[in-house]
Amino acid sequence: MKYEDFLKRTSFSKEELIAISWGTLVEDHPSKDYAVLPAPPLLMFDRVIDIQRDGPRGAIVAEQDVRFDEWFFQCHFRLDPVQPGCLGVDAIWQLLGLYCSACGSRGIGRALGCKEVDFSGQIRPYDEVVRYEVEVRRYTELKSSGTALAIGTGKVFVNDQHIYTITDAKVGMFEGIRYADYPAHSANSRGGLLKR
Repeated sequence: MKYEDFLKRTSFSKEELIAISWGTLVEDHPSKDYAVLPAPPLLMFDRVIDIQRDGPRGAIVAEQDVRFDEWFFQCHFRLDPVQPGCLGVDAIWQLLGLYCSACGSRGIGRALGCKEVDFSGQIRPYDEVVRYEVEVRRYTELKSSGTALAIGTGKVFVNDQHIYTITDAKVGMFEGIRYADYPAHSANSRGGLLKR
């Protein structure tokens, strides 16, 4: 897919999301530092069904098919399988990073936090569909530093029941932090503070 077409997309299939995670979906990306999603099994959705861009605001919605044999049901918890709530929070961060990339930001996405997380339900092995909805209240690019920021509130639904709210989740996009030569020791092989 051409980069120009990527920037116009309002949905992505599972195959396209996996190609994003491998960095192979866009054939002519203008930057070597471009966002990728986590690969399965950490990729937390099977399709993006809507992306809306409206200047500094927008929205992104994705769905995850629940499979009774998911890896986390095997260990969280033995004799009481439930999808870890932190994976729902991570799904919101993943979607904010994808939103930034789909808006044209450069750099690699990193979760920067959130204000509140409220859980009022759970996801079990025989549920059907999880829906992640993120209302982006602020998207901005800081051209001088090569960074971008998205802040949004995410809601998680299982079988159309609202079960989590993640208020003011934040994702930043940073250039020059990719660690593509893993496992070699190199300039980016150690963590630490990110320049904002």
